[in-house]
Amino acid sequence: MFDQVSNQFLSFGKQAAETLLKANAIASEGVEKMIDVQLKTMEDRFNATSELVSMASEARDAEAFKTLLPKSVSLMKDSGEKLYSTSQEIFGIVVKTNEALGDLAKTNFESANGAVKKATAKAAK
Repeated sequence: MFDQVSNQFLSFGKQAAETLLKANAIASEGVEKMIDVQLKTMEDRFNATSELVSMASEARDAEAFKTLLPKSVSLMKDSGEKLYSTSQEIFGIVVKTNEALGDLAKTNFESANGAVKKATAKAAK
């Protein structure tokens, strides 16, 4: 009797550890994707901003500054659009990560439920 209980606890502990490792891997992968998207966006925006600053540093008269105004407005518009699209992409990554974690939990609960049903049926006999 003691061996059965001990084996069940060991099995449960092993299953819990494996599930936690899988959940950690899923979460880490999601975070890695989010960081990658954010870094690419930051790099793109930094390059665009540094190009505009370079043009502004070369401007010497009023006409040159007049040509910079539309470019700066365009940069702000593009940055806003990029921020929105990046946030939508990150939201999608978060949703997919949560779905994967939910599927993992569902599988784990179904497995545990099956084990309990087997033990109950065996004990009833």
